[in-house]
Amino acid sequence: MYITASTSASSLLRASRARFSCSLSSSLSLSRGSVSPPPKLSPPFTSHRSLSFSSSVRSIRYSLPRWSHGVDWRSPGSLRSQIRAVAPVIERFQRKIATMAPEHPFKGILTSLPKPGGGEFGKFYSLPALNDPRIEKLPYSIRILLESAIRNCDNFQVTKEDVEKIIDWETTSPKQVEIPFKPARVLLQDFTGVPAVVDLACMRDAMNKLGSDSNKINPLVPVDLVIDHSVQVDVARSANAVQANMELEFQRNKERFAFLKWGSTAFHNMLVVPPGSGIVHQVNLEYLGRVVFNRDDVLYPDSVVGTDSHTTMIDGLGVAGWGVGGIEAEAAMLGQPMSMVLPGVVGFKLSGKLRNGVTATDLVLTVTQMLRKHGVVGKFVEFYGGGMGALSLADRATIANMSPEYGATMGFFPVDHVTLQYLKLTGRSDETVAMIESYLRANKLFVDYNEPQLERVYSSYLQLDLADVEPCISGPKRPHDRVPLRDMKADWHSCLDNKVGFKGFAVPKEVQGKVANFSFHGQPAELKHGDVVIAAITSCTNTSNPSVMLGAGLVAKKACELGLQVKPWIKTSLAPGSGVVTKYLLQSGLQKYLDQQGFNIVGYGCTTCIGNSGDLDESVASAISENDIVAAAVLSGNRNFEGRVHPLTRANYLASPPLVVAYALAGTVDIDFEKEPIGTGKDGRSVYFKEIWPSTEEIAEAVQSSVLPSMFRSTYEAITKGNPMWNQLSVPAATMYSWDPSSTYIHEPPYFKNMTMDPPGPHGVKDAYCLLNFGDSITTDHISPAGSIHKDSPAAKYLLERGVDRKDFNSYGSRRGNDEVMARGTFANIRIVNKLLNGEVGPKTIHIPTGEQLYVFDAAMKYKTAGHDTIILAGAEYGSGSSRDWAAKGPMLLGVKAVIAKSFERIHRSNLVGMGIVPLCFKPGQDADSLGLTGHERYSIDLPSNISDIRPGQDVTVTTDTGKSFTCIARFDTEVELAYFNHGGILPYVIRNLTKQ
Repeated sequence: MYITASTSASSLLRASRARFSCSLSSSLSLSRGSVSPPPKLSPPFTSHRSLSFSSSVRSIRYSLPRWSHGVDWRSPGSLRSQIRAVAPVIERFQRKIATMAPEHPFKGILTSLPKPGGGEFGKFYSLPALNDPRIEKLPYSIRILLESAIRNCDNFQVTKEDVEKIIDWETTSPKQVEIPFKPARVLLQDFTGVPAVVDLACMRDAMNKLGSDSNKINPLVPVDLVIDHSVQVDVARSANAVQANMELEFQRNKERFAFLKWGSTAFHNMLVVPPGSGIVHQVNLEYLGRVVFNRDDVLYPDSVVGTDSHTTMIDGLGVAGWGVGGIEAEAAMLGQPMSMVLPGVVGFKLSGKLRNGVTATDLVLTVTQMLRKHGVVGKFVEFYGGGMGALSLADRATIANMSPEYGATMGFFPVDHVTLQYLKLTGRSDETVAMIESYLRANKLFVDYNEPQLERVYSSYLQLDLADVEPCISGPKRPHDRVPLRDMKADWHSCLDNKVGFKGFAVPKEVQGKVANFSFHGQPAELKHGDVVIAAITSCTNTSNPSVMLGAGLVAKKACELGLQVKPWIKTSLAPGSGVVTKYLLQSGLQKYLDQQGFNIVGYGCTTCIGNSGDLDESVASAISENDIVAAAVLSGNRNFEGRVHPLTRANYLASPPLVVAYALAGTVDIDFEKEPIGTGKDGRSVYFKEIWPSTEEIAEAVQSSVLPSMFRSTYEAITKGNPMWNQLSVPAATMYSWDPSSTYIHEPPYFKNMTMDPPGPHGVKDAYCLLNFGDSITTDHISPAGSIHKDSPAAKYLLERGVDRKDFNSYGSRRGNDEVMARGTFANIRIVNKLLNGEVGPKTIHIPTGEQLYVFDAAMKYKTAGHDTIILAGAEYGSGSSRDWAAKGPMLLGVKAVIAKSFERIHRSNLVGMGIVPLCFKPGQDADSLGLTGHERYSIDLPSNISDIRPGQDVTVTTDTGKSFTCIARFDTEVELAYFNHGGILPYVIRNLTKQ
């Protein structure tokens, strides 16, 4: 069956505008774990909703008692009597709906999925039943978008035209067409989850003030929030490090945790996984990922958007998932379809197998470099080929995890036999796995490499022979700056020589051999350039992979047996992504060797990878600072941007867990592992790298004997039971949050103050000053750092004024529920480079009217007080890194009206639009320097005052008070983004639409 698209471009445009200006679909609250069922309603395709339906829903809502999980427990009537009383009302409601609801547009392809032994698993919308030959050629990742569009098609939020666009992907994807997408669920971590719950609580207040029902602010899809970003490595190299760090974590974050616990009861469909359980993406992979949903007797693929850019890790399990901004995720929770440009798909063919001793980390760093070079921003990458069978699920997840680092929206691995084996390994039941396989095979979403493969069409192609991958690390400042291990020593010396930049520190030749002598707890110690001061086995990227984790244990074991020992002043740590890792390290007998080398378990969370490294020993910190040493950190993470890991480690390298142990043993990155000894053994003999490096066979044997399904089952059976500290938190039962004005953690944000039902309309910019002038690769870590709060910063001043001791500052990430702290923390990265400062590094800028050098926050407030707008000039890849919505919220609160850049990272550009900031791109070949812009000018941006006069991607003229004029591209990429801009942002848009219902 072919679907004919409308031949009228204008009618499509009208339909698109109508769909996105209409109010959101209302719904009765669903129980935890449920999702929106396939739409049974097709309201008239007009600019307003059918009143008969919405009024009938309201009449049911208000005629019943207030429901929590099915009954009002405060009612004196029994459960049975309540059900008897309510049943006739529900039956009348169902009859009314049945008489008024048109059939689902694709009811004809709703197909039964039989069970092998009789009966059926459920029904599903069958792609093969469309009988469209174009579907056979579609990439698997696009088929998932297609299934979602068909299942959710109501010719209102999702239309038949949208379905046709996806089926015709080969033709439409190069045209940047827009489609809606409704994910099956939303994933949060606590750094992004706290501000999301703050926003939801604040939206309830706004609904009340506008005279509407605050209970409309409830997630309509499952929301899973894993608390993993708060634990810091305060205590390391200690048997009681886990308990000590968790106690400190709760002391610092008790108020935040209580707020999240309140949210889990105040909002429907929200599961909060307590602290100490693991890293969000590993928990998602091992436990939360459904692969296939079976709800209301309808089967469909799992899909997820998350407020962490590494949500893509789940792509390794064949679940379509990617990172979005917190504000975008909040809209998805509330039933708003996500608007996205139908992406191109890069086909990445893998062949062969990895050589002996080469790790999945080496592979992902190689893939990252290749894809960065190819250019995959805004695209899906889909892996296929004969080499797939040689990659474990954990290896695939490692590659998928680093999608943000290579720039893709997804790095997708379709489900195959390897996926099914992993599902069984991780404790999913045989019946569940059988259902998953049956559904995916029936709907042409399963890859069976035992069968001949039809050639699929991709937008472009890459290929890699796995045998060509060699050991490597990446750094010292970016994940995609891969360095083969054999070249590391030479590369390090080049970095010392090179001018300051991504591959340079500009250390004069005469001081490159400088030695800083100091006393470490009474024993003599020394530091040189390149010496390792942090060695951390951390991050979901690698701790989810048993082969590299057990490989690290084997390196430690061999080192212990040969008499090697990590120097005591190196801060070593091991932070597994789930309790399963601890179980198999103990089962293998390797944890004791890691402990002997200082890699004691410090907690179950992100730790060093997100900057929660904790303090260095005071003697080490002083030696680095007083002697200007370029100290190194080596971590098994996914991000190594300058200033992220630790303020005192200017060189930061990403490496596999076994290499982290090896570099800790060597004590320096200034070493050639092939030629130089890694250390001196117990008999005085030099020990070389090859002597401590395990073979692929040794690792495989350890995995086979130590990683067992019972470990996953026992770990996750207990995961939601929490721990004593979590369980002791008492929270109010109210559905409206009582804001404490004295709180320095949770504060009512100002986004909806003075909000009315009328959209403010689009805004141009008139005579704005340049707040900051940046070069390339300004990351969200630069814009809104997550790490420690510097003692002299505006945020520190704010906290001190409110009686918070410096030792209790905690991190910026932990205070994201307080807009006052976060506004002051915007552009507070100590390594940020602002061209207005003429070479000086740090979180300050020039206040143009007075010429004063001020902290960015202070300058911004001075502009706001005087009634002046501000803009930001930037280079390429502005906003790369974590999907951090505060990197857009913060600039908005500072009064920034527009960002003019060479290019934007995908999620950050979307976040800017979501907060009402105009993203503009210079024309190709142009930038601030080529146009002679210094940042001392005043800028005006000419935008129409009527939103209907603005088109996605249209040219916009920018003029300065110095007589310059240039043309930029307005990076509103879809019609719905223009609707958000018209409303002053995505959240006001959602509130106004919900209020109208």
